[in-house]
Amino acid sequence: MHAAPSGSISTNIPQRMDRLPWSRWHWLVVTALGVTWMLDGFEVSIVAALGPVLTHSTTLHLTESEVGLAASAYLAGSVLGAVVFSYLTDRQGRKKWFMLTLLLYLSATVCTALSWNLESFMFFRFLTGAGIGGEYAAINSAIDELIPARWRGQANLAINGTWWLGTAVGALLTIVLLNPQFIPEELGWRLCFGLGAVLGGSIVFLRRHLPESPRWLMTHGRMEEAEAVVSGIEDQVSRDTRLAALPPPEGSMTIHTRQHATLGTVVGQLLKIYPRRTLLGIALMTTQSFMYNAISFTYPLVLVKFYDVPSSSIGLYILPFALGNFLGPLVLGRFFDTVGRKPMISGCYAAAGCLLAVTGYLFWQGLFTSVSQTLAWSAVFFFASAGASAAYLTVSEIFPLEIRAMAIACFFVVAQGAGIVAPWLYGQLIESSATSIFYGYLFGAGLMLIGALAELFMGIKAEGRSLESIATPLSAQKTSEG
Repeated sequence: MHAAPSGSISTNIPQRMDRLPWSRWHWLVVTALGVTWMLDGFEVSIVAALGPVLTHSTTLHLTESEVGLAASAYLAGSVLGAVVFSYLTDRQGRKKWFMLTLLLYLSATVCTALSWNLESFMFFRFLTGAGIGGEYAAINSAIDELIPARWRGQANLAINGTWWLGTAVGALLTIVLLNPQFIPEELGWRLCFGLGAVLGGSIVFLRRHLPESPRWLMTHGRMEEAEAVVSGIEDQVSRDTRLAALPPPEGSMTIHTRQHATLGTVVGQLLKIYPRRTLLGIALMTTQSFMYNAISFTYPLVLVKFYDVPSSSIGLYILPFALGNFLGPLVLGRFFDTVGRKPMISGCYAAAGCLLAVTGYLFWQGLFTSVSQTLAWSAVFFFASAGASAAYLTVSEIFPLEIRAMAIACFFVVAQGAGIVAPWLYGQLIESSATSIFYGYLFGAGLMLIGALAELFMGIKAEGRSLESIATPLSAQKTSEG
């Protein structure tokens, strides 16, 4: 770091972070921050499996559409949380808010276990969603800024894929907790949420060891702190990898001190400087969000109504579905850094859309059993999961660092706005007929094909590139769309 003309500062902090070899320290980042996706997956899995149980008179005695309404309350909370906490994350730092939003999630989850009617259940689900929504903005910003560029794609996809590990954990728990032979029905559903809080609480201690993002410190004029953080990371990586010397960084950049970014700054960047990227982000996020929210929240209702699967056995069907979703990002993730973002994202979206249309038709024709239906869904979401994870990666890496969290939140809000009504709508379709569900699946398939075309024509070649080369920071000498 050294002074540049006109009071600016020349720094090579981004280059020093990107040239680091993979180490145990990076695994700590992946583990401590990736748990957010696990928690969200756990929440969705628990509530999906609980859906039929919550309609019983021994629990909250909800209707199918009220189950969908509660899911929509969770999504609405996540939208508000994303907006509020993303602003605070960009203004006050990544670490503070990925700690506080986790604590909000834990508190709200405990309260959910104590719900006594539809209104209280929806309120606590809303607060839980707010915590998760705030987490999205904080952790996706931190992950991109802490992981070296050549691994950013596959690391991000793998982390997003852990959503389905949470789903699997939730499914396993419901097999026992929702089985009245082991635990009374009126108690089992409450224990599901209580154990979710225990899972999240165990991660608080890991996150305490993560530093603030040095890139965030750098663009906020806190250069001494940024230098100290990077030096500490370099020392830890050197010890982990037992390298006598790290590879030398290549290049540097000039940073100017500037005022905090505001919502107006975000709007200006998204609509005036990067309108094409903004349209791409909207297309990718809304299409995958609608399809995921529609099917993930309601497919246990399909299993119960059309295949007579007992509520206590829903978890057994969630497991293979979760496995397909987890393996998609894990198996395909490395190709997003080698083959490239555009062909992989568009290919995954197109494959998911086509497979969903075929699956919907076979369901409509009555050609599935509960097992073959689950396997078909697993195949669809093998590709959909990789594509959806890449959508979050895309919107987190193609905008300037100073507005990264707020940009993520904007797209998250748009996506969830498209997806908020999906669980309720598909709940209504399930109450109607198999034909209605088939049309719903066709609509979701069409949306995924739209996402594929958007990526094909507007996608950004971000593989292997530093964040600063993809979108120049606002505090650098100039900003331009690349």
